[in-house]
Amino acid sequence: MTDRDKTARPPLVLIANDQEWSARSLESILAPKGYAVVRAYTGYQALERARSSQPDIVILDAQMPDLHGIEVCRQLKDDPRFSPTVPILITTAGPSGRTQRIEAYQAGAWEFLGQPLDGEALLLKLDTFVRAKLEVDRVRDESLLDQATGLYNMRGLSRRAREIASEAFRRKHALACVVFVPEADALLQGGAEEAGRRVAAGIGEALRRIGRSSDAIGRLGPLEFAVIAPATGPEDTVRLVERLRQTVEAQSIPLNGHSTTVELRVGYYAVPDFAKSNIDATEMLLRATTALRSLKDEGVGRLRAFEAN
Repeated sequence: MTDRDKTARPPLVLIANDQEWSARSLESILAPKGYAVVRAYTGYQALERARSSQPDIVILDAQMPDLHGIEVCRQLKDDPRFSPTVPILITTAGPSGRTQRIEAYQAGAWEFLGQPLDGEALLLKLDTFVRAKLEVDRVRDESLLDQATGLYNMRGLSRRAREIASEAFRRKHALACVVFVPEADALLQGGAEEAGRRVAAGIGEALRRIGRSSDAIGRLGPLEFAVIAPATGPEDTVRLVERLRQTVEAQSIPLNGHSTTVELRVGYYAVPDFAKSNIDATEMLLRATTALRSLKDEGVGRLRAFEAN
């Protein structure tokens, strides 16, 4: 790594290997070059630590006592809690024929290496892999879309809202902002992150299906969503909410081995002429969110408009 790289957080490598001498040998190659290391000694431990420590690279030994390294790789690649940008390398002290290499690549491994390892070549590969991962992560972080739902993220929604508001101001059109959350508390008891992701993905799928091309639809938080709707006045907004409800609440979401549905609580704010409103799109979003918060706090009803004091 270059001097510039060393000033940033050191890349974290998860080494999963039940052979102490082999893991120490690998760590002795990585540590002097600025890599931080976390260890795992079984396949199941590797799965747990890959999810909890969020490493930049994973190096798996093929012959672990409980799960084969290729199976660990396959499970990580299928796990939504594990970033798909993390390079996974598999090493083996046994036969490393073409069939095993192909199987490793099919499981999602970036590289399959036989031992003894060539330390210099390994470091060059890791440097290339880390740079690729960080660049993809940077582009993803700067993206305007939420990866889990395909909707706008907060950055994208804010940008699109400004564009819509500018057009509404110029044309003196109505403008509405709707913010909503699913009534999913009972589904998500116990901090079930996977359940939350499934609910969010299901709602995202429904919103992409029902949304107008002129609307800006985004995800504000784990289970909080917003719609910026041009040419939509107060009465039209109520009809918009009903259409959203019918579509989202009819969406079947796979959860805990069965399918379920959710109900929505909705806050909104709408103006008949945005040019006369003396507010901006961000303020509209805040007002709709305030209406939703008061609705949730009181626990009564499922729809509320923002009312200025």
